[in-house]
Amino acid sequence: MIEIVDAKFVTSAANIAGAPDTDEQNEVVFMARSNVGKSSLLNALTNHKGLAKVSSTPGKTRLINYFDVTFIDRDEAKKSFAKFVDLPGFGYAKVSKSIKYDWERNLTDYISSRKQIKLFIHLIDSRHPFLEIDKSVIDFLLECSDETQHILQIFTKIDKLNQKEQDALRREFPKALMVSSSKKKGLEKVVTIIHNILKESPDEC
Repeated sequence: MIEIVDAKFVTSAANIAGAPDTDEQNEVVFMARSNVGKSSLLNALTNHKGLAKVSSTPGKTRLINYFDVTFIDRDEAKKSFAKFVDLPGFGYAKVSKSIKYDWERNLTDYISSRKQIKLFIHLIDSRHPFLEIDKSVIDFLLECSDETQHILQIFTKIDKLNQKEQDALRREFPKALMVSSSKKKGLEKVVTIIHNILKESPDEC
């Protein structure tokens, strides 16, 4: 069994220049449209209610936030370490055009240039699975990621769908994961897959 046993805030950065200086490829980037439930998922995965701030104002956070995370493999009694990276929500328009331009440029530079990233996690609201902005994000990730990096789609708020809707979503996106932070559904699987990708165990994923 894989668990996250510790998580703590490290630092915030406005752009890639302020990112932590490290040679390890152990960063897990969480990215989503505003109000998809990214902060809630981070808190649920780490079992740390106040780790990522859940804002009532979508798009308020404009910094890249870093967290040190400790995994433990209970079967082997081994610990491993990673950095979770919380990117600002994209696609939120209620900021000035100049701020929005700088913000999105910084995120684009970070995603395309930060070689310490091992895994991109793209969160999508399960109630709105076909938005053009999410398709654009996945296309961009596929274009800019290299052979050492992975991309994982996770649909949030799955508890808001009935069983028929959930089944249809799984048929449409067979490789994606489905979670509910509030109902604690699918979290253990997400933690295990993140751990295995970081440990380069694709057969276990």
